[in-house]
Amino acid sequence: MVATTDITTADGVVRGIRGRRVSRWRSIPFAAPPVGEFRFRAPRPVQPWSGVRDATDFGYAAVQHRDGARIGPRQQQPTGEDCLTLNVVAPNDPAAAPRPVMVFIHGGGYVIGTSALRLYSGARLALRGDVIVVSINYRLGVFGYVDFGEYSTPDRPFDANLGLRDQVAALEWVRRNIGAFGGDPNNVTIFGESAGAHAVLSLMCTPAAAGLFHRGIAQSAPADWGPTRAEARLFARRCLDELGVDPGDAARALRTAGANDLRRAADRAISKVMREQPGLFPVAPVVDGDYLPAPIITAFTEGTAHRLPLIIGTNRDEATLFVRFDDTLPTTPDRIRWVLGHVDQAVHESGEASTGLGQMMPTSARELHETLADPGVESRVAAAYPGFPGKRAAVRMGGDFTFWRPSVRVMEAHSRYAPTYAYRYDFAPRAIQLAGFGATHALDLVPVFGAVDSVVGRAMTAAGGHRAFREVSHQFQDNWLSFARTGTPLPNWPAYTEERRATLILDAPTRVENDPDRAKRLAWQGVRIPALT
Repeated sequence: MVATTDITTADGVVRGIRGRRVSRWRSIPFAAPPVGEFRFRAPRPVQPWSGVRDATDFGYAAVQHRDGARIGPRQQQPTGEDCLTLNVVAPNDPAAAPRPVMVFIHGGGYVIGTSALRLYSGARLALRGDVIVVSINYRLGVFGYVDFGEYSTPDRPFDANLGLRDQVAALEWVRRNIGAFGGDPNNVTIFGESAGAHAVLSLMCTPAAAGLFHRGIAQSAPADWGPTRAEARLFARRCLDELGVDPGDAARALRTAGANDLRRAADRAISKVMREQPGLFPVAPVVDGDYLPAPIITAFTEGTAHRLPLIIGTNRDEATLFVRFDDTLPTTPDRIRWVLGHVDQAVHESGEASTGLGQMMPTSARELHETLADPGVESRVAAAYPGFPGKRAAVRMGGDFTFWRPSVRVMEAHSRYAPTYAYRYDFAPRAIQLAGFGATHALDLVPVFGAVDSVVGRAMTAAGGHRAFREVSHQFQDNWLSFARTGTPLPNWPAYTEERRATLILDAPTRVENDPDRAKRLAWQGVRIPALT
């Protein structure tokens, strides 16, 4: 018989599973279901319940392609609009004081993913660090990141930035309720990978999130995603075109269309944009000047982001995964040439080069783009990658352009205002190297969540490297956990400064290097993606 454990939250009693060493509560609602008249609306408070709510199994993942909600080799989580839930993992042993809380935000390009993925369990992390681990769902794709505000009517408004608002609502739930699970609401670290890392940075730039968390960890963040409101509404029209809906009938269609019809239309629009404009991703938090006041890069540069401690870094071989399974990045010579032929050299109001997709600039600065653009950017960047236009060099360029380039901008900007710690993940087990991946995108999740000894982790080390992979995992976890507990990683990891640019290289052995890949950093300096057209 499965042992259970009940916890009383502000909304009602939830029943989880009590294991031998940890207890788990799954799919606890943090907001009311965003369905019916509340589709495309900001999250609303949970309706309290009486009795005991079962939280021993997962409910729905956000609406997405069914393969995105795969949680096991032959298991897919059902999807639906009623998806605003979170999971809690807590050690069973009593604690002398409330435990630090780590809130994980999954990735998936803001279009796929679920907190129910087995890798995200959090049990090993919770036990190693004596922390509470929370993982959250949020609306994805068309339901979370397309701005249909232009089609609002007096009786049927449509809100923007719904996925970001969902994340804020989840953090508000943590503040209200995590104490009942033994967690400390005054010691909350948010961490995420890929789109989840972008979400961490977005939350650091969101006024409504102030006070809800106390430090952040961004793993492989595409930090300059973020369309302006004008760009977002242009993309919304493209979604309606794919749906076959006239703008005059948009309010009715958005209210009544089937969830998967809307999802498929948006997926087609995303695919077309990414084919037409390599390197640009149109589904992300919208820089609306209100809920998200400024582009991420601008907020960090100007110091308006929350001045909280931050760990930020990328993997050495980010793009190899996409080439094999999801060829959406600019990783071919032709796509790279397109990107380098269309980038701008943006100039910040201070006169300093800055970057950011959808960067909102004064008209006078926009007018200066043509004269200030660097006609040699293509040759300059290509020269930093010997072998270009060869395939391997193009793949490395595409990964650096998407993830490393904008992450460097964040780390150097934020280091002026708050403690900032930079890393690069270099280690790959031999089997992963032989497969041609290297330290690819998302590989870091295995050591972060302590899954080196899982079935997946052992398969990765079947050709050797298990001991080294385990040591790298300990380095990841112990630094992440020290940061979550105290706001600083282990003592051998110095803070990042623009003078030294100290970077922790997570490898076998782990070490600190100053300004790694300096030539590439300088080559990308000031490069930004042009606006959505």
